[in-house]
Amino acid sequence: MYRKYFGTDGIRGRVGVPPITADFLLKLGWAAGRVFANEGNGFVLVGKDTRISGYMFESAIEAGLTAAGVDTRLLGPMPTPGIAYLTRTLRAQAGIVISASHNPYYDNGIKFFSVEGTKLPDEIEQKIEHYIDSPMTTVESAKLGKAKRVQDAAGRYIEFCKASVATRLDFSNMRIILDCAHGATYHIAPHVFSEVGAEVVTIGAEPDGLNINDECGATKPEKLAATVLAYRADLGIALDGDGDRLIMVDHKGEIVDGDELIYIIAKSRLEAGLMVGPVVGTLMTNLGMEHGLKKLGINLVRAKVGDRYVLEMLNENKGILGGENSGHIICLDKTTTGDGIIAALQVMAEMQSSGKNLYELKSGMQKYPQVLVNVKTHKKINFDADENIQKAIAGVEKKLGDTGRVLLRASGTEPLIRVMVEGQNEDAVNNFAQQLADDVKKVIGA
Repeated sequence: MYRKYFGTDGIRGRVGVPPITADFLLKLGWAAGRVFANEGNGFVLVGKDTRISGYMFESAIEAGLTAAGVDTRLLGPMPTPGIAYLTRTLRAQAGIVISASHNPYYDNGIKFFSVEGTKLPDEIEQKIEHYIDSPMTTVESAKLGKAKRVQDAAGRYIEFCKASVATRLDFSNMRIILDCAHGATYHIAPHVFSEVGAEVVTIGAEPDGLNINDECGATKPEKLAATVLAYRADLGIALDGDGDRLIMVDHKGEIVDGDELIYIIAKSRLEAGLMVGPVVGTLMTNLGMEHGLKKLGINLVRAKVGDRYVLEMLNENKGILGGENSGHIICLDKTTTGDGIIAALQVMAEMQSSGKNLYELKSGMQKYPQVLVNVKTHKKINFDADENIQKAIAGVEKKLGDTGRVLLRASGTEPLIRVMVEGQNEDAVNNFAQQLADDVKKVIGA
């Protein structure tokens, strides 16, 4: 279904560069308001992360909704999964998130949640786009929307997160280093983990509007790893700017990525008799995770890259667990979207129940070396139809056999072709990836 403005995860870009401008966000708020007003009565929740442009865009969206005659409830800084939860439990018509997730402060974006706490249906996004391209009008003064703040938003979400693990579990023997990426979880996550009993040392919880995701959080966990070793902590938890990604660090300072965390949660669910359906990964999910799950008797199915597609495939396959190696982890038996805090609690619960540390839990699967080479391109290529590329891929796949995998895909956000090779032998994987990248360059004339 063609969408002019909406991508796979809302609308995102550089602040001040269309469409991420104050005037466009005003129009977007009005357009969304028109659609929601036609769909029924009710209010719309608006939350944001901690980047400085959030103030400007919060005001613009609020003004647009007001002009369309829709009431607004402002949440202030709130993790994306928290906005999804509150949209559902407060019975809002929709939730609007102002965030560019793991991107730097100079980017921002907008995404929507439905009343069920899931992404908006494509047809609703298309209706919003129709109004964006229409002249903006204002309802008569008596019908203008009203705006007010939700005072207990943080407390509601904190209690929801804590309820995702059994109250009988005692985390008082755990020392945790928590990195909030100077993002939307800074006033939420420390309370969650300390209130379930853990000893918490918090870093990355002093947002100034410009430092979100800056050399910290789930995209840069090296500082967390060093802090875990310095404090001799049991584990480290790294969230990203909007709280929907999770990367962890074990007591040895080794980084534990999304694939390994999903494996741990899947094994825990299986042993508790709670595993339902396959695990859903993506085209980038490590082959070692697939083999590790297979040994447990759990199937892995692969979706396109993007949590939107993971969620769609989970629903199609009636599964409860999926995600990406980047740390997007969806536990549908606990919530409706990817949630870094809730995923971390599931891993901690397994540590307590099993008596094993994070290093021991991740050892059930062995990650294969995975090499990614980006090739700049000035034109689109149909990989399937190009005989030379297919011949090169087939040659590498034959040498790898069942112990490796090849993936070529075009980037959805940059003029790049991503060449990925994984297998058991790191030197061979490196050589194959560079060989394939050279073959692609020849075809595109680079």
